[in-house]
Amino acid sequence: VGQNAAEALFKARKTVADCIGADPKEIIFTGGGSEADNQALLTAAEIGARKGKKHIISDVIEHHAILHSLKRLEKMGYEVTLLPVDGEGRVDPESVRKAIRPDTALVSIMMANNEIGTIEPVKEIAAICRENGVLFHTDAVQAVGHIPVNVKDIGCDMLSLAGHKFHGPKGIGALYIGPRVRNPRPLLPGGGQEMGRRPGTQDVAGAVAFAAAAEQVCRELPSVRPQVEALANHVYERLCAA
Repeated sequence: VGQNAAEALFKARKTVADCIGADPKEIIFTGGGSEADNQALLTAAEIGARKGKKHIISDVIEHHAILHSLKRLEKMGYEVTLLPVDGEGRVDPESVRKAIRPDTALVSIMMANNEIGTIEPVKEIAAICRENGVLFHTDAVQAVGHIPVNVKDIGCDMLSLAGHKFHGPKGIGALYIGPRVRNPRPLLPGGGQEMGRRPGTQDVAGAVAFAAAAEQVCRELPSVRPQVEALANHVYERLCAA
């Protein structure tokens, strides 16, 4: 039974990895998007602190999983810069470039906004971060399953996603951790599950269901996306005309 569970978990990990262009070893399962966001920020903060870097950049319209984590880090002695957005909720990549300092450890900008739907220029921002030796995380909880997402194409170091945003179960998510992130920090002490990155007995059933939903939406996305875009454009035009 244990071997069957391990095999099912491996297949689920590979399925999720394939959906976002990652390697299975780069995926850890979490209790949801908020946990993935928290682990990404705390991991980057700890890595930065070891190098004397305690400055983090984000923006004012991030999800509370990011904003509240940043407040916590401020209480721990980190300095946070929250960038403004334009009238459509978009972060200007050049504002990121200007905000980066020698002590910047991380930039975290969401891929798609959870309230107004703005898709951020994360690929451009990731490139700026790489140029400056800064880690880049994106909260893609609202993006995966709705728009094409490929971590290698984006160039991000960490990416958060959650199953319930594309009809998977609640309470299961994942964090992509790329090769530039060494020794990611577990949120809690415990066992060696998830390659030592997330202790606690894994939710095998949740991971399998999460992967099944991811596989379906990623397979159907090319045919469904034009319909969604047409509907979105129709709603936008009606709102502008009102």
